[in-house]
Amino acid sequence: MSGTPQTPQPVAKSGYMDLLSVEAGEVTLFPGSPDNLYRVQEGLIRIHTVDDEGNGLTLRYVKPGGYFGEEALVGLPRRYFAEAVTSSSIEVISPATLGPQENLKLTTHLVEAIERLYRSLYRLSGKRLKARIAAELLDLQDSALATAGTGGEAVVHITHDDLAAAVGSVRETVTKVVGELSRQGAIHAGYGKIALTNLETLRAIAGE
Repeated sequence: MSGTPQTPQPVAKSGYMDLLSVEAGEVTLFPGSPDNLYRVQEGLIRIHTVDDEGNGLTLRYVKPGGYFGEEALVGLPRRYFAEAVTSSSIEVISPATLGPQENLKLTTHLVEAIERLYRSLYRLSGKRLKARIAAELLDLQDSALATAGTGGEAVVHITHDDLAAAVGSVRETVTKVVGELSRQGAIHAGYGKIALTNLETLRAIAGE
């Protein structure tokens, strides 16, 4: 056996597609040659990369119904890691089996992904860190990272390290900004979780 990381193998069938079940923290894809297309059925997948200094950077999150591994459609090498943030079910799709309806879904996904990419680039280049954090928390409020609090508010279960990786900052700075948002009444921060207590204030801060 070589030391090369192996992609988890499909364990069940869903129609003509294989269904892959992965646990939280499990890396489902590594950089390398393209193979299949993947669609999240349940859970949340984080697409991320690592810079030359070993710092992680979250490129995007993939929610249920979203795809990743799109480079397999044109044979481009994969340059990122895909990691399960929560226990997840993923459909493994061979590009050769795509029908008209699936192609339409995929095209819609790609258009939406490009729009989110433009928004992320704008946040990084034109928004202050507080606005980026507010926008990221709003994006995650309907993801598998979120649960309902006692007052019905969304509670996003995320560490300051992971939030920093998602907004292009470092934990220490993110912790300070999270404190500012708490003092403004927009959120309530606990250990490994952030309750979104005032969505109107968060949206105003995010500017979106």
